[in-house]
Amino acid sequence: QVQLVESGGAMVQAGGSLRLSCAVSGRTFSSYGLGWFRQAPGKEREFVAAISWSGGLTYFADAIEGRISITRDNAKNTVYLQMNSLKPEDTAVYYCAADPSGSGGTYYSDYDAWGRGTQVTVSS
Repeated sequence: QVQLVESGGAMVQAGGSLRLSCAVSGRTFSSYGLGWFRQAPGKEREFVAAISWSGGLTYFADAIEGRISITRDNAKNTVYLQMNSLKPEDTAVYYCAADPSGSGGTYYSDYDAWGRGTQVTVSS
């Protein structure tokens, strides 16, 4: 069983930046892909970014590409999501998830373990 714990969420002003972290334990970290999703109030959970087991492949949602980056540190069992030029529409709970295939999928169903989320609020 894998456990994921997100951190780094905060309230920021539009145009600001945040780095979210996700600490992972319970499974060989370097063997699986990792992803970030978000869910705004009243909306479905949506894909944000993903990274493969090696870190060599990354994927981003079209709506946010260019403003975010995803990295992983296999020595620290941690994945990061750097978000820049934040907008009020980025306000959501951000979730980290583990993909057992290692590829870092873009679909909710690719992931079999989830963290509890961290709140990001962007004020205008």
